Amino acid sequence: MPNTLIQPYLMFGGRCEEALEFYRTALGAQIDMLMRFKDSPEPTPPGMLPPGFENKVMHAGFRIGDNVLMASDGCEEGQRYSGFSLSIAVATEAEADCFFTALSDGGQVQMPLAKTFWSPRFGMLTDRFGISWMINVVTTECTE
Repeated sequence: MPNTLIQPYLMFGGRCEEALEFYRTALGAQIDMLMRFKDSPEPTPPGMLPPGFENKVMHAGFRIGDNVLMASDGCEEGQRYSGFSLSIAVATEAEADCFFTALSDGGQVQMPLAKTFWSPRFGMLTDRFGISWMINVVTTECTE
């Protein structure tokens, strides 16, 4: 399919603004747009949102490097993520260390950064919002 683009759309169940700020600090994310439910040009159907969600994020677009992601608070509190990971490919071990340390703050490390047969540095973690990440140093050299 020509011109097909798949973009991650993350639902943060009431913590989207906090998550965006965390990714801005941890990964240098840039927020391109943010719209709250109260700013929607059409009213939200009655009973669709929990009380107090009017000020929550209806839709946001943000970039990490050249990658575009989208996010929302969704229509319910809490989030459940399983069955996928976001993978960050970096050029240096220093970048891997920096991103891994930042993302693991308040999260849980599944596999500490270490040398693998495919990379001089690879690790896996779940951040404080329940998003699973893999950090991988990509080299053009063979690793032994």
